[in-house]
Amino acid sequence: MAASSLRRAFLSGARDALPFTFVVSPFALLFGVVATEAGLDVVETLAFSVAVLAGASQFAALQLMTENAPTAIVLASALAVNLRMAMYSAALTPHLGAAPLWHRALASYFIVDQTYALGIIAYEREHMTLGEKLAYFWGAVAPVCPVWYVMTLVGALAGTAIPGSVPLDFAVPITFLALIAPMLRTLAHVVAAGVSVTLALVFAFLPYNLGLMVAGLGAMIAGAQTEVRLRRSRPGGP
Repeated sequence: MAASSLRRAFLSGARDALPFTFVVSPFALLFGVVATEAGLDVVETLAFSVAVLAGASQFAALQLMTENAPTAIVLASALAVNLRMAMYSAALTPHLGAAPLWHRALASYFIVDQTYALGIIAYEREHMTLGEKLAYFWGAVAPVCPVWYVMTLVGALAGTAIPGSVPLDFAVPITFLALIAPMLRTLAHVVAAGVSVTLALVFAFLPYNLGLMVAGLGAMIAGAQTEVRLRRSRPGGP
């Protein structure tokens, strides 16, 4: 395979991912600040981001840790928030599943919202070889994940020096809206999103953010059932 085609695919992924750095940066910065304010030192904060590499579950786990929640609840909540990564992995398997085991194992670590969203859209939109798909994926990783590490470290070092009036928390909803909105392409997607929002609000009173677990489970069930019903309603459907 020509190196030029791999280079083009890599640069295409990096170009597509670059805008996400503008929301990932304050998101990571905010986590670094919040983590140090919660009592973690700089090394622990950075290790948290490197080991988990999932902003939403990191914030969820950190909040529960500050509330002295049982360890089992912290782990279960973080896992529930991150269950979408399993679905991301399953969706990417038809495209990247033929790669060597070491390559798939390394790529699985870097499957985050941004790399998944960009990858799945590009793979369905364009005809790519396996090598080009991998190159595009790593191109999408290049601007996003290192920025997450670096800005987490900057936030941890800055700590409480950043004034509380600086609205860094705006990055959280903007990031997820930017990721989710383009992916609401089918009725099943819309139903799952609507159910998750509704259940999260209804069960917000539950302690330890357990409402998020209920919302996630309900959304997956609703989306799957909608997809089954749609298939049955199509001509020739089971």
